[in-house]
Amino acid sequence: MNNKQTLIFIFCLSLIVTSGCEKFQSSHGEEFPSPQTVQPAFKEFSSLSLPNNLEFCGEKISLSNPELRERAEREFLLNIQQPGQLQLYFKRAGKYFPLFESALRKENMPDDLKYLPVAESALYMARSGKDAVGLWQFMPETARSFGLQVDEYIDERRHPKKSTYAALSYLRGGHRRFRSWLMAAAGYNMGYTGLENDCEFQNTEKFEELYLNEETSRYVFRIAVIKYIFEHKEQFGFPKDAYPPLETEKIINVHDEISNLSQWAQQHSSTYKNIKMLNPWILKRSLPKPKHSHYTIVVG
Repeated sequence: MNNKQTLIFIFCLSLIVTSGCEKFQSSHGEEFPSPQTVQPAFKEFSSLSLPNNLEFCGEKISLSNPELRERAEREFLLNIQQPGQLQLYFKRAGKYFPLFESALRKENMPDDLKYLPVAESALYMARSGKDAVGLWQFMPETARSFGLQVDEYIDERRHPKKSTYAALSYLRGGHRRFRSWLMAAAGYNMGYTGLENDCEFQNTEKFEELYLNEETSRYVFRIAVIKYIFEHKEQFGFPKDAYPPLETEKIINVHDEISNLSQWAQQHSSTYKNIKMLNPWILKRSLPKPKHSHYTIVVG
């Protein structure tokens, strides 16, 4: 192979390698530039660090313990190396946090619980590999046990307001059992029966003392770290812009079936796309007669 052929070969090989490294998938299925091409808007990693304590719902997690600090720093560094994903968290928070905050005030529950669905779903109508769906990632049977309708036409796990109140009811039950919001969050991830079994076997109900499965151990720290990043996002150089809050004022109560959702939308000065975007819990192009008194459909 002569020098010219060698140069052409090396050039082509570099193109192949580059194209194969352009994108990677986040845990939520969204695509961002690879870490090698990301140009962080915030300070260099070497200048970033966590405080001596993290706090969630008024409960402190001391990071003076080296094992706890290492776990917290893992979540912190993994989060801040994905500025695109963090920016989506901040933007989507503008859309959903007003709903969460209003529900938490009505239920007299800590405001910090609004960070739980950020860790659960990235504030996106996600579906997990285990068939958990929606902002709060309910499994079908758990959703039904908290009064959410899940069938071929309707999936209220995708209903922002109804799923939020169902999740808060679930969390309240966990707090009532363990008298700790850290433990309520852990149980939300792994199930309260499993958490009770771990507590009984290890003879402790303190989160910091429990040896839990890796997913749950990371989950609670992820929520606490996400809260910390949200509260200091301007120090990290992120802008304040966010998506507007959900439109929930213009609604129509429907007491009968809707055979053609597109025609129904036009009759109400809207569009099929608008109805589907504002009501993600509607799965089909039609709706059967309501099982309860009526449907509440947002028309924008």
